[in-house]
Amino acid sequence: MTELHISVQSTPNPNAAKFTLDRELPDGSGRSYFDAEAARGDQLAERLFELEGVRALLLVDNFITVTKTDDLEWSELVERIEGVIRSELGTTG
Repeated sequence: MTELHISVQSTPNPNAAKFTLDRELPDGSGRSYFDAEAARGDQLAERLFELEGVRALLLVDNFITVTKTDDLEWSELVERIEGVIRSELGTTG
């Protein structure tokens, strides 16, 4: 499997960032979660909610929008979020 490329873009909401992948998400259909309980059964979303500071998720096509809590900076979260995405999609690097 080729290495997964992820680009991160800001959004109009300073507490949300868009993580765009170079391929479609495996389960394709759009879904959003506002807490870990709602994400139960979606392994990628469950793992992302395990990260401190993740407040909400939107997963559609080839991107994941992550909304964080006010108390953490993106510099504290981006690498950890990318690591979970790579781990769950079976790629490293």
